[in-house]
Amino acid sequence: MNMTIGEIAKLAGVAKSTVSRFLNGGSVGKETRLKIERVISETGYVPNTFARSLKAKKTNIIGTIVPRLNSYATAETLIGIDERLREENYQLLISNTSQDLEREIESIYNLANQKIAGIILLATQVTDQHLEAFEKVDVPVLLVGQESEHCYSLIHNDEEAGILLGKYVLANGHKKIAYLGVTEKDIAVGVKRKRGFQQAIKEESNSDLMYFETSFSVKDATEKFSEIVDQHAPTIIVCATDNIALGILKAAQIRGLSIPTDLSITGFGGYEVTEIIHPSITTVKFFYKDAGELAAEKMIRLINGETVEKLTVSHVEMIERESVDNRM
Repeated sequence: MNMTIGEIAKLAGVAKSTVSRFLNGGSVGKETRLKIERVISETGYVPNTFARSLKAKKTNIIGTIVPRLNSYATAETLIGIDERLREENYQLLISNTSQDLEREIESIYNLANQKIAGIILLATQVTDQHLEAFEKVDVPVLLVGQESEHCYSLIHNDEEAGILLGKYVLANGHKKIAYLGVTEKDIAVGVKRKRGFQQAIKEESNSDLMYFETSFSVKDATEKFSEIVDQHAPTIIVCATDNIALGILKAAQIRGLSIPTDLSITGFGGYEVTEIIHPSITTVKFFYKDAGELAAEKMIRLINGETVEKLTVSHVEMIERESVDNRM
């Protein structure tokens, strides 16, 4: 049963304004406070912080826009954001766009109209429409995962991750390499990771590198496998994400290939599942939860009018597991 402030006030024998003042952290006498706390405890009343925040001059709600919910990276980032916001008494409001850019733009305006204190956007692209929306809404905006000179950004070091993995592939003696990437509309994953990897591979003049493209889904990566093997016959397939690597692993095993003896596979991300499966997948780990916590901290500082660096770069780490054969 949902109780109202009026009903809580009646049961406690106090004025409705007194209950409201108590819920908003105002000064209330000890005896009165104990009465209200007892009624709240007995009834299981949960304050509607969202409604109260909308009435306040300054809200404590942070809107976070995500491209999809069925993503390890998104989930870990949201956990980090939520945990840090809770510590500072802020509320998290999530808007999922299902990878629809029009819905993403709409979400920016919708959240701003709900008087949220700030917007954290887990972006896949930054278009002119995004920049126009950022300029029009009267709230601080922070990008996570993509960089723009026009707003505050927190990014993973995708280019460094590509360099680390490229050097690792060469150090293990692989020369016939397939790189399975994603659309270059996604600057972080589609461009920067690929560019870093390409930069490292250039150090080996005898390498035979071919690029392929897929989506972010395991299914699409699985279907792409035959084309890669038939066209290029690589000794290693470097995948732009761990999800793509999982799809390639599945397809290779269906074909009866032994990993890593017949074919080596790597990814980017450091998803937990890549450690659990067999063979476990070599990957470059991104610290998504840490990035989420840092994003929350930056947003709170922006809301409070404090100085915040325009760009923050999260660290990465090479994780060597079982899916890469040493060909040296």
